[in-house]
Amino acid sequence: MDSRVRELLEEDDRRLARLHAPFDPVTGRDSVGERVKIDSGAVPEAWRQHGDDAVWLPSAMMADSLAQALLSAGSVEALAHREGVGGDEIADRLERLCIRHDFAYWAFRYVMVKRKGGGDDCPLRLTYPQRRFVGVLESMRLAGRPIRLVLLKARQWGGSTVSQMYMAWLQLVHERGLNSLIIAHQSACTDEIMDMFDRMIRAYPVRLLHPPDEDFKADEAKIQSVGRSRSIFRVPQRNCKVKVGTAERPDSCRGGDYNLVHLSEVGLWKATLGKKPEDIIRAACSGIMYRPGTMIVYESTANGIGNFFHREYTGSRDNPKAQFSALFIPWHEIEHNELPFASDGEREAFASELLDRRECPDAPTDREESGQYLWMLWERGATLEGINWYVAERGKHTSHGSMAAECPTDDIEAFVNSGASVFDKYLVEKMRADCRKPDAVGDVVSDRDMPARDVRFVADPLGCLRVWSMPATDAERWRHRYLAVVDIGGRSEKADWSVVTVFDREPLSRAGCPEVVAQWRGHIDMDLLAWKAVRIAAFYGNALLVIESNTLETHDALRDVDGDQSDFILNRVKSAYRNLYARRPSAQSLRDGVAVRYGFHTNSSTKNTVISTLVEAVREGLYVERDERCLDELLTYERRSNGSYGAIIGAHDDMLMTRAIGLYISSREMPLPCRPEPRRPGSTKPLF
Repeated sequence: MDSRVRELLEEDDRRLARLHAPFDPVTGRDSVGERVKIDSGAVPEAWRQHGDDAVWLPSAMMADSLAQALLSAGSVEALAHREGVGGDEIADRLERLCIRHDFAYWAFRYVMVKRKGGGDDCPLRLTYPQRRFVGVLESMRLAGRPIRLVLLKARQWGGSTVSQMYMAWLQLVHERGLNSLIIAHQSACTDEIMDMFDRMIRAYPVRLLHPPDEDFKADEAKIQSVGRSRSIFRVPQRNCKVKVGTAERPDSCRGGDYNLVHLSEVGLWKATLGKKPEDIIRAACSGIMYRPGTMIVYESTANGIGNFFHREYTGSRDNPKAQFSALFIPWHEIEHNELPFASDGEREAFASELLDRRECPDAPTDREESGQYLWMLWERGATLEGINWYVAERGKHTSHGSMAAECPTDDIEAFVNSGASVFDKYLVEKMRADCRKPDAVGDVVSDRDMPARDVRFVADPLGCLRVWSMPATDAERWRHRYLAVVDIGGRSEKADWSVVTVFDREPLSRAGCPEVVAQWRGHIDMDLLAWKAVRIAAFYGNALLVIESNTLETHDALRDVDGDQSDFILNRVKSAYRNLYARRPSAQSLRDGVAVRYGFHTNSSTKNTVISTLVEAVREGLYVERDERCLDELLTYERRSNGSYGAIIGAHDDMLMTRAIGLYISSREMPLPCRPEPRRPGSTKPLF
């Protein structure tokens, strides 16, 4: 056997062992959180499994005085004798202690859920991804932090079930008077979640809803409707409520005295006039204080980029100071997403083929993946059996995007799954390594607009200009070094953004690539934007200033523009700034004596060209991006069914277009940057 294949098989064995660890929710073997191993003879009979000589109890539980007394006495019987009580009383007290500290044990012993595939209800035995999820929740709770989590998930592993049951655990076991609110995207989903709670509470022992010394009736009601709405229920023994609502009916989502909120399938919530997801969530969660004992979980499968759930997940993932944490569960961590091999020989042959095809970039058919992609699955942590399942499952889908929507491998793929994306999502994500916070924020000002002399930078934390690199001290001694590109939006907050992006081309003189060094982004009147762009370009060594003229020539109510202002504005700019980009005239224009036209004109032909230039730059690493917001625009840019390009609904492409136009002009129309000969003494060559 090839040594590389042997290494692959050995690593596969390790991965399978991790996924299929001998988890036992009763003894605590391979369960959630930090555990303490003790002799099984010291614990109640209910905690032992046949043949096990040890149990693994939560470390936090062992700090309790009752647990310490049990260890000191050596057994339940000895402790009962020492305290002069019956063994059943000690066992009950220990059981209550255990369910308070061990969610996995409580879920298995006292939570009945619908069995997948049909049949009678069964205990909730946490799967591997469910244990990962609970581990994150428990790490927050045990650290004394409010529980705040955004959960991005693949389908069908029980994330909603665990969210709901974890809240129920806090309500029924930990503290009286904790009220919960559950909001799903549709009423049918809300009904499913409420049915889940109903199944659990009806099978739940009444005695555990009461303190040990409190009388109760075996047949007392454990859940009651509140009012006529059938959307609020009460568990009287715990003095707590459970309210359900849907994003389709925002009025049903109003929060009140609630401590625990589960927001299900947030990515599928539709934004319509008067009920955007963020508005509904704000109304639901505004009353929840940021303190221990509270919980808010947003959970969903992905549903595209640029929506509320995508922003919340990426913001929580990328910002260490964010209030929420982020968790992604990929398809290959779900236990049933495996297809075992018929024999060891078949497994070895599969591993060998995976190795041999690992650099093959092309898929044989539209129902298969390339060898390169399958190898990526292995590098992401999938088992051979998991990849074998993926290959078989992929045969149901005619596109990678369709498969990725159901079974994402990572959180990038989860969101970018349309199959029509223009830019490779993994290459875009790779560019984030160069992104960073700006060195300065503010604006470039001058004493007058026309001409823009004595330009200078003024720091302002609320300014729209982000600067990653200030102009070189000898910027005016360079030719063709800086390039400034303008994409014009509008004055209204609902309009497209106006963007001025500055590139430093100096690295090209030493076989490097252009870098984004500054960017202004905001809403402003067109003529004011023109002068702002002039000042920024002048600040950067009299950069070549490229203004896209299409926006100026188009009437758009959102931009608050009336008629064609292109010639008027561009000619005024030309009178104040010498280094303004002019389109190359065609041969016919030269023959006809057509006047010079300033600005870059984007049409169906030039747009295809500049976008192709940007695709190449992203693929080959031909420019350095500093602003992560531009990378988000790359991920939401698609090729439409009619062949045109554009941002998905709700997203923008303003920063993207300045990069596309700038890189095209930099690579196709500008000479390499250079230093001219030093000026002769006494030279008075004008700057503008």
